[in-house]
Amino acid sequence: MPANDLALLIDAARQAGEIARGFVGGPLDVQFKAADDSPVTKADLAVNTRLAQVLRDARPHYGWLSEETPDDTARLASKRVFIIDPIDGTRSFIAGEKTWAHALAVVEDGRTTAAVVYLPMMDKLYTASLGKGARLNDVPIATSAVSAPDQAQVLATRASLKPEWWPGGPPDMRRSHRPSLAYRQSLVAEGRYDAMFTFRPTWEWDIAAGALILSEAGARITDRRGAALRFNAPQPQADGLVAANPALHGALLARLT
Repeated sequence: MPANDLALLIDAARQAGEIARGFVGGPLDVQFKAADDSPVTKADLAVNTRLAQVLRDARPHYGWLSEETPDDTARLASKRVFIIDPIDGTRSFIAGEKTWAHALAVVEDGRTTAAVVYLPMMDKLYTASLGKGARLNDVPIATSAVSAPDQAQVLATRASLKPEWWPGGPPDMRRSHRPSLAYRQSLVAEGRYDAMFTFRPTWEWDIAAGALILSEAGARITDRRGAALRFNAPQPQADGLVAANPALHGALLARLT
């Protein structure tokens, strides 16, 4: 991994934040994607354009995978790939809330090597590079040590606690939620919550950055069946996601179907 990939991501994320903040309170021209009815705004597209300019101009030999760019399978032949969500939590952005994020990652041979999750309305900058730890606003972060599911505070949707997922019934966890998957991952990485999980197919651009921030903070992160995550797949989705410190992660998997 080039030593300055993380610095490049940080600079790009801050530029994205400036652009996105410029749309707050103004017309957003909200459209809904035919594929999944998810919203996209003028801000998503403007941020995507800037990120493509900044990142691809700096690393023209890297592949590109972004939620707001038509997929080009040429990325599959690239050793390194940018995986980007221009605005993760678009519904939160539309609603005028603060818990949306820019999620930027560099992936090399299937593993994230540099990552940024930036929440510009809260000035929270989560960063990680492989083997060098995770930080929030340049202060090291680590996961919690809670090991029992029944004592855990988790970030998950209500649907994730339906009995169909938990043969013995869901643990007695205290549940909260944030629209942005990248922010949910980051909150677990900093120890404010003990675990996060989702059992739906999950797009790589939602999780590639947060996955490294989590693992560098001491978490174990897998798909819902316990398999390791690999990024830049032909179909860029994971089979759900479970993230927590290793002891709690194992205990959660043991309770799942």
